[in-house]
Amino acid sequence: MNLKPIKSEKDYRNALERLEIIFDAPVDTKEGDEAEILSLLIENYENEYYPIEAPDPIEAIKIRMEELNMRQKDLVGIIGGKSRVSEILNRKKKLTVEMIRELEQKLQISASILVNNYQLSVE
Repeated sequence: MNLKPIKSEKDYRNALERLEIIFDAPVDTKEGDEAEILSLLIENYENEYYPIEAPDPIEAIKIRMEELNMRQKDLVGIIGGKSRVSEILNRKKKLTVEMIRELEQKLQISASILVNNYQLSVE
């Protein structure tokens, strides 16, 4: 086991290749410990150089609706009437504070995501 910090793309690729080889190693073995430590080093490198940004509020709503097998009509009463739901999901209108509160409670979407700014659709 020759572990070292990942400081370059070459180190990163080498770490990924090594992890692929030892990925299924049994827990509490030399290779199992190496795989665990290597995955932490890789995760740290990816968080720094390949961050995944949170979706904008409307995408977050759509993703959550898909996860819950919801349709647009299921948001009636949470966001407002049928036309208001359509306006929000089609980016014609912005979410209000009250809508954000309801979405956070009913769909379990963090308000910190819902309050982020997003572009309205221009037609």
